[in-house]
Amino acid sequence: MPQNARLTTNLAGVTLSTPVVLAAGTAGMLDEMSDVTNLAGIGAIVAKSITKEPRAGNAYPRITFTRAGMLNAIGLANPGLEAFKRDIAPKVASVPTTVIGSIAGDTIEDYVAIAQAMDAIEGINLVELNVSCPNVHSGLEFGADPAALAELVGAVSESLNSTKLFVKLSPITVGTPNTIVDLAMVAIDAGGDGITLTNTVPAMGIDVHTRKPILSNTTGGLSGPAIHPIVVRLVHLVYSQFAHEPTYAGIPIMAAGGVTRWQDAAEFILAGASAVQIGAGNFADPRMSLKVTKGLDKWVAKMGCANISELVGTVIV
Repeated sequence: MPQNARLTTNLAGVTLSTPVVLAAGTAGMLDEMSDVTNLAGIGAIVAKSITKEPRAGNAYPRITFTRAGMLNAIGLANPGLEAFKRDIAPKVASVPTTVIGSIAGDTIEDYVAIAQAMDAIEGINLVELNVSCPNVHSGLEFGADPAALAELVGAVSESLNSTKLFVKLSPITVGTPNTIVDLAMVAIDAGGDGITLTNTVPAMGIDVHTRKPILSNTTGGLSGPAIHPIVVRLVHLVYSQFAHEPTYAGIPIMAAGGVTRWQDAAEFILAGASAVQIGAGNFADPRMSLKVTKGLDKWVAKMGCANISELVGTVIV
């Protein structure tokens, strides 16, 4: 894996060659993007989110594009844990970049089972918890309920040996007494090693001719440029209000939301992110990650820094 001193990034002890990461669900199951881009030139891939049992996902149509992004209601379609272990896991060690596992589920037991399986896979040293999944016992998203979130993260953390744990939070806390900072602190205090901000924003599209929702699921998740400024603010809040404090030993943040150019990624870095995920942008341009990486490299040099970490959280407010 090529190393560039200006871009080498540390995520809770896991070294990435660059801070640019392909987000879960946008880069295939594992290494399919190698057909159209050089995976050795990016920092990491977040593999497809895996659930314990196979899921067919929602009915079609389940993805559509908007003027400023993408709406999707895929429904966590995936082959399930056993197929992942049999068909995908043996390939992980040969991927020419860091592989991050992605875990989803309906129960804490499901999450733990998948985490333990990924912990045993050669080449996976970091996993990301998708806590936007509804808890079957309460109906609430794990990530919206501090008690459930703490229990989930604690259980998964205890089940892991050396694998590092990032918790991917939802951007929406409206209508609850909990802020994104509250939930991020809960996740870290319960055993998380880092935070991913954020999952998609709940949204909806309507076909004005049929008067019906465009997506079969009625609502879906909005991603792309429309949500970028929202996530910039959330990253800044989490970083400035606790993640940079000595007590938390510089908890790393991965930012995800609307990166389509290097300037978007640089904004995330200045707001407090140590790494940046590209999701919907992969559909617009499969080589976008390489272009963003090149732009960041030039930016760091222009700023007179030896490493991009010197710019993390340095927005002047």
